[in-house]
Amino acid sequence: MRMSGKDVSDRVPPGQHLTEKWPVLHAGTVPRVDLDLWDFKIFGLVEEEKVLTWDELLALPACRSTSDIHCVTTWSRLDNSWEGISFRDVMALVTVKPKAKFVVIHAEEGWTTNLPLTDLLMDDVLFAHSHDGEPLTPNHGWPLRLVVPHLYFWKSAKWVRGIEFVAEDVPGFWEERGYHLYADPWLEQRYRDDPEWHRGVKNTDEYYEQVAKRIRLHEQKKAQGGELDPS
Repeated sequence: MRMSGKDVSDRVPPGQHLTEKWPVLHAGTVPRVDLDLWDFKIFGLVEEEKVLTWDELLALPACRSTSDIHCVTTWSRLDNSWEGISFRDVMALVTVKPKAKFVVIHAEEGWTTNLPLTDLLMDDVLFAHSHDGEPLTPNHGWPLRLVVPHLYFWKSAKWVRGIEFVAEDVPGFWEERGYHLYADPWLEQRYRDDPEWHRGVKNTDEYYEQVAKRIRLHEQKKAQGGELDPS
């Protein structure tokens, strides 16, 4: 596997292929964001909760990093340049209680994902507002997305609005729907118990249509408080 004449096979996890594009993948609509009303909440197992405005967040020390990203849908993109604020600098604004071992990342419209706190403390983990020298586009998470490059990219939640420190691992949006709790691309930790995946039709249009249908039904059931006929 080569890029610009160089062998990069040691940077691409098993089951992945390289792309120079940045595909857009998400369920639902792109949130509308008003930065005058936007805030960022740090809560959970902390001594005192903290809420930041957009300007207060941007006033924190700037962080830049370059990393590879690996999507669970099997594409990888190398040498992505990010600019934002490191997770560690955000965490330093509060006193985290010793019982906190995990973090739930909260995003717009109730989206969440779960990560071990130790993973978020790595050097290249940040909340990014820019990619490859340009502000993020709304489709890619503007105004703020998490970047955790050593895990599958769904863990790098888009449209982030807060971090919650918790004692136990709490499955997020995709994890509740069969995606792996940890998501190490080098171990191909994609899914846990997804029947379509195990039947061998993974990574096809049909597969993702079935996933999207289950998500819609799940959200309808939550809204109506009952069971629905899947037909």
